Amino acid sequence: TVALKETRVDDTTPPPKVIHKMADLLTKDNPVFSGYVFWSLILMLKMLCLYFLTVRQRFRKKVFISPEDLFFVRGGGGEVRNDDDDVERVRRAHRNDLENIPLFLVAGLFYVLTCPSPDVALNLFRVYAVARILHTLVYAVYPVRQPVRAVLFFVGLVVTLVIVVLSLVTFHHV
Repeated sequence: TVALKETRVDDTTPPPKVIHKMADLLTKDNPVFSGYVFWSLILMLKMLCLYFLTVRQRFRKKVFISPEDLFFVRGGGGEVRNDDDDVERVRRAHRNDLENIPLFLVAGLFYVLTCPSPDVALNLFRVYAVARILHTLVYAVYPVRQPVRAVLFFVGLVVTLVIVVLSLVTFHHV
């Protein structure tokens, strides 16, 4: 960090501003950035798992999206359909991730650049990731009745909104 030199006239003069270099913010030594990267990678891994869960469901149900995919079914019996409830449930969960997680990833990176409190930032990242993981579990793996999924969705949405607003407040002078 670099402090701007200001002459303090009296106790009412604000302390010098601290300017952080981006190179200092975006390192593993910055706990906020490290936490952001960790939870972002967890979310990416979770999204990758949905690819495999989709494939698993397709093979379990012997339901495929394209005729050439029937090649993989031993002994035949597979069919081409895009309306199997179990497969589509996983695909909807994956699509929901694709609609929500990238926004969080971008907003979270902007938030890191605001030099937030590590405790606040890490808890926001953690809450978002846990909410999205639980959302996937209750949507695609072990479906449960509403409002559980909706509550988890809104927890993630509120965390993203908080991160966006806090970042906007910091960068409002532009």
